Amino acid sequence: MSGRSEHLFVPEPANFRSFRDALGSFTTGVTVVTALGPHGPMGMTVNSFASVSLDPPLVLWSPAKSSTRHDLFTAADYYAIHVLSADQNDLSVRFTRGGAGFAGLEWDCNEEGAPVIPETLARFECVRSTIYDAGDHSIVIGRVLRAAHREGEPLCFLRGSFGRFARTV
Repeated sequence: MSGRSEHLFVPEPANFRSFRDALGSFTTGVTVVTALGPHGPMGMTVNSFASVSLDPPLVLWSPAKSSTRHDLFTAADYYAIHVLSADQNDLSVRFTRGGAGFAGLEWDCNEEGAPVIPETLARFECVRSTIYDAGDHSIVIGRVLRAAHREGEPLCFLRGSFGRFARTV
């Protein structure tokens, strides 16, 4: 054994930070979810994205209920999930709280009216299938209508920081 000790605990409100730190040990990709809201295009940076099924093609993401955009996103019938590349950290910042959002950004609408950002590493254009209550988040499952991808390195998120994936031999 390496001599490092683990911090074992039962997740509860008193050790919320320890639970977040443990969850932060799992490297995730970074996505921007976009939808058309009542006042135009909207987006949200999200790392809670996962594949669910190949047949039918389903993916999920989980917006926080505390987000001011939660209800707008869970009400959207159509949305797009954009997987960001390592050189697109600027896009992730645009769609965080207080970011510039779509201001000055090139984008298009897909056939269903969802905002689509060009040249991301991958994109999943979805129709909302199901929403589940999940504590302080909602789990939004979407059926993928169209997908696109290109070559490149993913933008990664680990322990509160953005970075790149390093391959090992």
